[in-house]
Amino acid sequence: MTRLPPFRRLFAHLLLLTLAALTACGQRDTPASASAASAAPLDATPGAGGELVFAFDGAAVTSFGLDPHRSAFAPHHRVLRSIYDSLVVLLPDHKIAPWLAKSWEVSPDGLTYTFVLRDDVHFHDGTRFDAEAVKFNLDRIKDPKNALVTLSDIGPYDHSELLAPFTLRVVLSKPFAPLLANLSKSSLGIVSPAAVKLHGDKFLLNPVGTGPFKFVSLQAGTEIALARNDDYKWPPTGSSNPGAAYLAKLVFKNVPEEATRVAVLQNGQAGAADIIPPQNLLALQKDPKYRIVQGELLNHNYALYLNVTRAPWDDERLRRAFKLSLDLNTAVRTVHLGTLARAWAPLSPGILGYDKRFENSWKPDRELAKKTLDELGWKPGANGIREKDGRRLTLAFLETQGNREKRLDLLTVLRRQLADAGIEVRIETVAGGNYLERVSAGEYDLLGGSLFAPDPDVMRRIHSPAVRARTGISRVADPELIRLLDAGSQQQEPERRAAIYYEAQQLILDKVYSIPVYVLQYFIATDVHVEGVAIDAHGFPTFQTAWVRP
Repeated sequence: MTRLPPFRRLFAHLLLLTLAALTACGQRDTPASASAASAAPLDATPGAGGELVFAFDGAAVTSFGLDPHRSAFAPHHRVLRSIYDSLVVLLPDHKIAPWLAKSWEVSPDGLTYTFVLRDDVHFHDGTRFDAEAVKFNLDRIKDPKNALVTLSDIGPYDHSELLAPFTLRVVLSKPFAPLLANLSKSSLGIVSPAAVKLHGDKFLLNPVGTGPFKFVSLQAGTEIALARNDDYKWPPTGSSNPGAAYLAKLVFKNVPEEATRVAVLQNGQAGAADIIPPQNLLALQKDPKYRIVQGELLNHNYALYLNVTRAPWDDERLRRAFKLSLDLNTAVRTVHLGTLARAWAPLSPGILGYDKRFENSWKPDRELAKKTLDELGWKPGANGIREKDGRRLTLAFLETQGNREKRLDLLTVLRRQLADAGIEVRIETVAGGNYLERVSAGEYDLLGGSLFAPDPDVMRRIHSPAVRARTGISRVADPELIRLLDAGSQQQEPERRAAIYYEAQQLILDKVYSIPVYVLQYFIATDVHVEGVAIDAHGFPTFQTAWVRP
């Protein structure tokens, strides 16, 4: 008899009971869908018990920790979503629905949000979730002494007022339309006030939330182990499981090397794995022993950013020549083998404000690029690289994350395209700390990056000097763009917001403040015995509906 892989053997030992069939099963492989809607379709009755090992690139957990308000590292939020719940949940078509908050009202002026909370929720440490706990969380994020990365998520938050044990009024200093969408993010997951007070700075290694799984242990650089929260009965709107998770244990195994993640899935050491290389993804899609779940990661699309404050890239004409030298369709298709789509706009398609009018709105024009370079005085020199006043047209591309998402492979293709036009790109790989210092000081010519967010306000966080972080990848200071982005952040009417963000994106593209490259899809490959793994509307994995067949 074939010996079952470890995660299936454990399921067979721990199987406790059989539950009624789910009343709602979602669609598979649908980007920007609700958490249940992007789960793989169930073909059997779910059973409680068992362990799922999820292989992912967890990096150095101790550097950022498991505090949702502190970590800006996307892989950590794949863990955090299982530990922490949010006040609201983001559903398809930009709709916001109840979670820990049962209902809410927004004042006509957009300055106050009154939340009525669930009264049956407890944190993993046994303490009660209530209005005071929500106030603690928001005040903690606002407090400058905490220097939390989530400060921009709450925008002009001023204070909260306790109206009743489970009723809270949130007061803003000015309207902030992204608030509800941001409150659905795992980065604004609700932490236990008692645990924060108990552990202090060590809370990031002792996380306590209200989520479907409790923190058990952390082996730095190796794995994070979670156990089912047996008391869980408050899943978000849209979940097909009304109660506690089916899995008894959920282990996030740190496997940073892509090929190794595929190997541990195939040899049964893991029941699921993410960030699968394109060639392996195509093979697994054809293999009946596996299933693929996918969803769009809501974000500012991965883009290239020229340093517009550094000569010669402060010249808009030169930036246009750079853009016209790129054949992004070919580059993305060559590297990602059709698994990712080429991006046409700053916003990913699932975000309010994306507009199909941007699609196919421009194409590469190598001859026009060369003509522009000639007119600007950049003449072909040694090895075909253009020169002007004794200076080669060379860009320093600063990077610190290696070949994540095949970004260096992609850059290799783009370098060849740019070299044909006489533009040289030099890759400078630097350590994280030095990278932040260089970016902050503007000591670079070209950067690449994306930023996860469910709202078009993400563009203000990138391009507005008053909002972007000290180490922001954009150095734009365009008054018209700032005006548009500020207006969009305060406009409450969705159609008017969308119109504002169309105009803002058009300006960014026209001025070549960024060059969108690809739309990021998040893929999870699972053993065929693993059922119900879901991807939420943000594009992050959820496991409350997951279970393992023996």
